[in-house]
Amino acid sequence: MKLQLNVPDMTCDGCVRNITYAIKAVDANASIHGDPKTKIVLAKIVLVETEASEVAIKSAISAAGYQVN
Repeated sequence: MKLQLNVPDMTCDGCVRNITYAIKAVDANASIHGDPKTKIVLAKIVLVETEASEVAIKSAISAAGYQVN
């Protein structure tokens, strides 16, 4: 499943790294791309390709301390 998630409080590469670790804890094979300049984890957007559910991915990002829309 491919997800595009808006993470408005992602502000730096460290945030992208933290979100990546959180998602990888749910799905070790997930592919993640984030760009804090656009704020999508790709335009503060996070792009995730995963076998995990959207709910599980959003929960992992929230548990890492980030709001996700």
